[in-house]
Amino acid sequence: MTYSIRLPQEIEERLENLSIQTGRSKSFYVKEAILEHLSEIEDIYLAEKRLEDIRAGRATTVSLQVDN
Repeated sequence: MTYSIRLPQEIEERLENLSIQTGRSKSFYVKEAILEHLSEIEDIYLAEKRLEDIRAGRATTVSLQVDN
């Protein structure tokens, strides 16, 4: 799938320099950056959704404390 994005000039220049220095395409590095951070973004979204559900009473928590 193809995407079109606008990058700030500074980021575009950094991406261009990295591409030239390494011989890899700018698309390669854009894809790598997305893959690197997508899991983190998903985790944050799911945590925020879970907290919202807990606060609204749609979900409960489970204690990890072990009684001796």
